[in-house]
Amino acid sequence: MATTLNSKVLFDFTKTMDTGNWVVVNDGVMGGLSKGNFMHSENNTAVFSGTVSLENSGGFSSVRFNSGHIDAEGFSILELFLKGDGKNYQIRIREKNSDYFSYIYTFQTSGEWETIKVSLAEMYPSFRGRTLNFPNYSGKSMVELSFLIGNKKAESFRLELQKAVLK
Repeated sequence: MATTLNSKVLFDFTKTMDTGNWVVVNDGVMGGLSKGNFMHSENNTAVFSGTVSLENSGGFSSVRFNSGHIDAEGFSILELFLKGDGKNYQIRIREKNSDYFSYIYTFQTSGEWETIKVSLAEMYPSFRGRTLNFPNYSGKSMVELSFLIGNKKAESFRLELQKAVLK
């Protein structure tokens, strides 16, 4: 993780082709039939794509980045450089390995390259689609960063990732 005085790069596919710490998790863990893929592209990006199916109580696909322990204290914004397909996605952070839930923020993509700025303090705790009665994300640490699509409809999706930076 590259760190400057005011920022920390979490991932940057313009500098590495390594997707070894990334894993796709689909609703198949609960019997669903959604399909997701994650691969490095020739554009020096990584592409998360596939189809969401509502069959068999399905409805989501995600890709998770096991970042290892990251000290996030002192940062307040997560900047995502990406190109979506006009659909809504969630960015999710797990603060500790022992957490069963994630802190989430939903954003809509425009279909163009864009910077999504996420206020860490606005990320709220959620588990299996339910908001939990816990405080919002403290911003102290993280062990996992995920992207999830689950808009309660069957649809194809494509999210191209360039980099993520804490500021």
